[in-house]
Amino acid sequence: MQGSANLNIMMKAARKAGRSLVKDFREVENLQVSMKGAGDFVSRADLAAEKILREELLGARKTYGWVAEEGGEIPGEDPTRRWIVDPLDGITNFLHGMPHWAISIALEHKGQIVSAVVYDAAKDEMFYAEKGSGAWLNDSRRLRVSGRSRMVDALFATGVPYGAKRTLPAMLKDLARLMPQCAGVRRWGSAALDLAYVAAGRYDGYWERELSIWDMAAGSLIAIEAGALVGAVREGDTPFEAGSILCANSNLYDQFARTIREV
Repeated sequence: MQGSANLNIMMKAARKAGRSLVKDFREVENLQVSMKGAGDFVSRADLAAEKILREELLGARKTYGWVAEEGGEIPGEDPTRRWIVDPLDGITNFLHGMPHWAISIALEHKGQIVSAVVYDAAKDEMFYAEKGSGAWLNDSRRLRVSGRSRMVDALFATGVPYGAKRTLPAMLKDLARLMPQCAGVRRWGSAALDLAYVAAGRYDGYWERELSIWDMAAGSLIAIEAGALVGAVREGDTPFEAGSILCANSNLYDQFARTIREV
């Protein structure tokens, strides 16, 4: 896909930050790591990647705002546009030497996500989308959600709460309802990649609670542009405001949503 100037800036920034992260990933045992909380770490690699992304994105678009996991929020001169960034989604995987993590970049315009990049640097897979232009992988592969229509054939993904997170009881109830109906559930530790994998048809659906906007902003647009339906876990909520997401192909969405939302 021939992307816009903004999308090209995003992809270039992701690749540059990805090179830095891959270099550190090869020496992961030598990283200086500090604890932020139970199961939640911050590393020099994460902060270095965010610095690269901030310099590249704000350097190219100086008037845009910025919000990111580590660096907080920077208001822009242009109040209608901001970058939403997670420099290392799947950091626990990264710090344990597991090659399943990604850089997530979204561009928001007037409250809508209009461009998105999720870059899996370890596997060199660049998922990207622009509103109304479809979703793509690397140079030329158009992404489409799976065509599966039976729950018994479907593979789902989620994030299991850890540490002090409060939604573990709800998640255990979700699993008890869903597991007997489906082909399996995976928990791979990166919300951005979970959504990109739904877009690619690798998963048939995904849900998770207690997320931040940078966890799902880019991945949600990629999934939608690939044909997925996206909502919040609680019916009537919106994902970014609720901090939860439920996503699946159109054949499965209603049944999947009823299963997860059952009280």
